Amino acid sequence: MTRFPLAFFSFVALSDNTPENHRDYNRWHLMDHRPENLALPGVAWGERWSRNVEVTGSPCVNDEFDAIDYVAMYWFDNPIEKSVAEWNQLGADSFEWGRGPLIPGVQRPLLGFFRPVKGYAAPSALVSAEVLPFRPNQGVHLTLTRFDDARGVLAHEHHAAEDRELIPELLDLAGVAGVWTFSFSHHQNVTMRPRVNADDPAGSMRIRLVYIDDDLASTTTRLQEAAAAFDIEHGYGRGDSAVQTLASVPLRTIVPFVDW
Repeated sequence: MTRFPLAFFSFVALSDNTPENHRDYNRWHLMDHRPENLALPGVAWGERWSRNVEVTGSPCVNDEFDAIDYVAMYWFDNPIEKSVAEWNQLGADSFEWGRGPLIPGVQRPLLGFFRPVKGYAAPSALVSAEVLPFRPNQGVHLTLTRFDDARGVLAHEHHAAEDRELIPELLDLAGVAGVWTFSFSHHQNVTMRPRVNADDPAGSMRIRLVYIDDDLASTTTRLQEAAAAFDIEHGYGRGDSAVQTLASVPLRTIVPFVDW
């Protein structure tokens, strides 16, 4: 459990994948967009990571998310309705100011609110799971999973096995500071950017976010090996499986003024 009842994830791809466009997008997000969001009283924390293709290896990513360049997330505090309303209003205001977030060439295949399910801190991190998001990291490993039946037996069995088998194994790996899991709540659907297809039911997707505080490449290798063995053992990810991995990617922390 966490005192922050809701999180938001934004998966971002730049259609014109040039160094100039990445620099412009990073400068806007780091120097304008994120600080404005963090100044809101209902936003507890926010962070963004860059997909690092150099350490991706052979990720399990379907076509919908194959072009992802960045993932951003925000944690919301109570009262949740007021916090989200103020956050959405900031997005509308920034559009009127001519400062985004509708930036040419920026595509967002997933803009979704997720409910935090459970946090886990590795003994090596010393801090609690609630503190983990505020702790510096080298990056994260994100797994996005979809369930054909969000409230079915297979989904329930997956959640139990993840909690009792996979995550304890991950917490023992060198470089892993901790893990948070999130259950899909609903898509963002605001007036200036309506969601065309909002049919995904609550619980139909799940995010496992592993915080990394050591070398990203070597830790990623250990994580992916453990997750792959877990999926094979339980039959997840096969073509006929009702549990499908949409994305399994390492994401590195962005360093301002360096990664531009």
